[in-house]
Amino acid sequence: MNINQPPFNPLSDARNFFRSKSVLSYLVIINISVWILIQLFRVLAFLFDQPDSSSALSSVINYLAVPASLPVLLFRPWTLFTYMFLHIGIWHILFNMLWLFWFGRIFLEYLTEKQMVWIYLLGGLAGAFAYIIAFNVFPVFHPMLQDSYALGASASVMAIVTAIAFYVPNYTLYLLFFGRVKIVYIAIVLFVLDFFTIPGGNAGGQIAHIGGALLGYIFVKSIRPSSISSYRNNSSFMTWFSQIFGIKKKYPGGNRKARRPVTDEEFNLQKAQQQKRIDMILDKISKGGYDSLTREEKEFLFKSSGKH
Repeated sequence: MNINQPPFNPLSDARNFFRSKSVLSYLVIINISVWILIQLFRVLAFLFDQPDSSSALSSVINYLAVPASLPVLLFRPWTLFTYMFLHIGIWHILFNMLWLFWFGRIFLEYLTEKQMVWIYLLGGLAGAFAYIIAFNVFPVFHPMLQDSYALGASASVMAIVTAIAFYVPNYTLYLLFFGRVKIVYIAIVLFVLDFFTIPGGNAGGQIAHIGGALLGYIFVKSIRPSSISSYRNNSSFMTWFSQIFGIKKKYPGGNRKARRPVTDEEFNLQKAQQQKRIDMILDKISKGGYDSLTREEKEFLFKSSGKH
């Protein structure tokens, strides 16, 4: 711990976050801005005593939310993207943005901003497709098919949460009443809860969450396969998926060509160099705190700790 760090100031931290001009801050700002515009529309309609203000607001929302009906979607294809930035209730956007902020910061410790953009968008699309397919396939949803719409960033957020949780499964967070918990367990619990609460009042939302989570999991598998054979067996889709995120495939053990065994002297030299770099990183932490490390240094330290 760096004892020279300034005291915790949430307002200052929020100000610095929004001034950081990172992809994460832009995603939060876009979501909040759209929500403010929707609320402004509601207030103005009320102040000018518009008799059809409720129906006008519903029309705006339906124009941006993704419909379950395929014929309606055919004439509103943009909703596949606009719905993932659209919120109505204060609690809906508050919790989505908090989850996006918390796990987005962890995401950017290990992965890139480009990957975050793709995961957010593809996670939202996966959630929309899961929602649309479910409502058109399962008989229980047929009576509400024509009037059902989905909105919110939940599927995109779940994709980011799941992706980073399975990318660094041993990363821990401190939760009130639970203590330190690995984030992979948090992602699994969220997925299970979404599945078993489908019969509740927000079936479309829960199904969209599941679609986003599956996309996040596929993302991790596309950049971190468990064996060389997984590359050979999933060449087409996984190659395309990995290229989207700007990641070159790395086979376990480095190059696929056989390497000569290292001697004891070479092994000890490598270990000494590794320990020297660890000491330098720890010294940097003691002077400037953990946040002073680069992403590559954090990744190296995490791998060297034996948790990766």
